[in-house]
Amino acid sequence: MRKAFVIGSFLALLAVPAMAQGNNAINVFGTVDKMDATTISVKNDDGGAVEMFKIAPNVLYIQQAPAKLSDIKSNDFVASAAVRKDDGKLHSTELRIFSEKMRGIGEGQRPMNDARSQTMTNATVTGTAIVNGSNVMKVKFPGGESDLVLDPDPNIPVFRFSDADKGAVKVGGKVRVQGVRAADGATVNRITAMP
Repeated sequence: MRKAFVIGSFLALLAVPAMAQGNNAINVFGTVDKMDATTISVKNDDGGAVEMFKIAPNVLYIQQAPAKLSDIKSNDFVASAAVRKDDGKLHSTELRIFSEKMRGIGEGQRPMNDARSQTMTNATVTGTAIVNGSNVMKVKFPGGESDLVLDPDPNIPVFRFSDADKGAVKVGGKVRVQGVRAADGATVNRITAMP
């Protein structure tokens, strides 16, 4: 589970709007301590500190749930971290199926500059095919297209992000909050209810 969180943190950085990237970015996994109409307090999984964040008026609520490779459909907008293996192809290490409200976030393909030399691809699925027991997913993004090999490995996490509302976030529940720190405080513009 922690491995998924670590990989997910790379995905999260690409999924945060441009204004929230860099040293001021908020990307916190934790447990909801308190919540009201304008603020949320989260006990950070990394160290246990409780921090209060303002909730942006246009906050996006997302529900994350486990999914399967068979859930992927043509025209889904997905994000995949991947490593290039000896066959020269990109093999997915984590896949996320985004909701319609998240379509277009971080769209494109780029290096992640991590220890595994992974590539991040946020793109629209144009087709899939089973090749030698693996699912080869074709995706398209502005300026290019790519094949991603989704090997039948139970250790490769697949998640679906569905549009939700405030009711999905509960005191004591696991969340990921994303946003930006500014001179007037820390504000989150995305709250994901975790399984």
